[in-house]
Amino acid sequence: MKITGEMLIGASAVRGTGAALRAFDPARNTELEPAFGGGGAEEVARACELAEAAFDPYRFAPLETRAQFLEAIADNILALGDTLIERAQAESALPKARLEGERARTIGQLKLFASLVREGRWLAATLDSAQPDRKPLPRPDLRLQKIPVGPVAVFGASNFPLAFSVAGGDTASAFAAGCPVVVKSHPAHLGTSELVGRAIQKAVAESGLPEGVFSLVVGAGNAIGEALVAHPAIRSVGFTGSRRGGLALVGIAAQRPEPIPVFAEMSSVNPLFALPGALAARSDTLAAAYIESVTLGVGQFCTNPGLVIALDGPHLDEFIDAAAHALEKKGAQTMLTAGIAAAYADGVKARDAAGAARLATGAQNDAACSALPALYQTSAEAFLASPQLADEIFGPTSLIVVCGDEDEMLNVARHLEGQLTATLHLESDDLPLARRLLPVLERKVGRILANGFPTGVEVSYAMVHGGPYPATSDSRATSVGAMAIERFLRPVCYQDLPAALLPQALSDDNPLNLWRLRDGELGPN
Repeated sequence: MKITGEMLIGASAVRGTGAALRAFDPARNTELEPAFGGGGAEEVARACELAEAAFDPYRFAPLETRAQFLEAIADNILALGDTLIERAQAESALPKARLEGERARTIGQLKLFASLVREGRWLAATLDSAQPDRKPLPRPDLRLQKIPVGPVAVFGASNFPLAFSVAGGDTASAFAAGCPVVVKSHPAHLGTSELVGRAIQKAVAESGLPEGVFSLVVGAGNAIGEALVAHPAIRSVGFTGSRRGGLALVGIAAQRPEPIPVFAEMSSVNPLFALPGALAARSDTLAAAYIESVTLGVGQFCTNPGLVIALDGPHLDEFIDAAAHALEKKGAQTMLTAGIAAAYADGVKARDAAGAARLATGAQNDAACSALPALYQTSAEAFLASPQLADEIFGPTSLIVVCGDEDEMLNVARHLEGQLTATLHLESDDLPLARRLLPVLERKVGRILANGFPTGVEVSYAMVHGGPYPATSDSRATSVGAMAIERFLRPVCYQDLPAALLPQALSDDNPLNLWRLRDGELGPN
């Protein structure tokens, strides 16, 4: 499939008349062809109008049609073959194996949501029978289901050109809920985005759905994204990126005449608590695995363990020495974009200026747009006194915070901002301390791990990829896993409606064969 540099507005391919954009190959430090015509408010308005027109026909389509649509997207992405992988590799400098794994994840989550659509539990169908003879007042017939909120705006992420982008989790979950989607392409992945966008566009046509179910817009700067969030047809927003970018979108959404929710994943340092028993049992192997996690993917994961918190002692010293030696063997690697590489360098300089002790630095080389791994140490007292030490640095660096006793460790935990994850490395003799930490961490994070590493987010029914602010703008949601569909649904209650007007999910004869809560009893009733 040829990349043309066009936006996809419904069924049409449209060349924007704004400033031209080109993707960039960070490994070769060169721009990529073709040039993309930037769009603006006019293209956004057309995409949003089509999405609004498509909303009711799409949400009322049979659930099986919706499920097959998601599966068709997955099949069309797979059919792109090496063309997709090669373009994504050129635009991101990510290894081929990583991108093939990410493609498999993208396809897997589309199929997960197809299965979820067929299952129908997300409708939350609930029936409370009328009680006309109830005293002192009768009870009406009450029935509830969840319906999609409306067209959704999705912003492609920089660090996952497939799984968190045009056909990523936000788009898949919105489609599953019954929402049309308008995607704003990430400027680093213009060609990759067009290829995937055309796979979705083709699936829309193959499924006989209205063209406005999907559009892909492209534009330079912030104006096109701002116009998208501000458009009255858009009813919700999915975003993965910086805190600054996420909060800007939250502000625009809040200032609309009718505010809408923004589900923004923004900032996390993912603290790892290395408890004394774990350090005594396996300080060397723990240190090696920790550095592998810190530097995985050049540290460009939102779950990168950017903070280790541990009690002072000889076993911690062993851990620190082993971690420093492991990091020194890690060479500089190319980051996703030149801008991300520059931001990483600035973040490391700021940490040096904040007074943290640099323990180790990776091996320099001639890689373009590169990040040099760095490891730091500070005391709990200094950490609590210097809020900037808790700032996320997107890249292969981490900070070890040394605590004098358990109470100081708990105090550090209480002062952490909201996070996506927290990890406990522990042995059986660490359980009393872990029990003290757990209630604090439950208030701070969306996912708590034991004896593992947070880099790697399983797409499943139980996964939570979210957390209190500033990890996300709404801690009640997840952007990964089956529960992500809940972001784009809202409940509607139907009181005393005639049977002929009831949605299928709430009909007495249960034509969809759903498990429903009927008069307090859950089952296929």
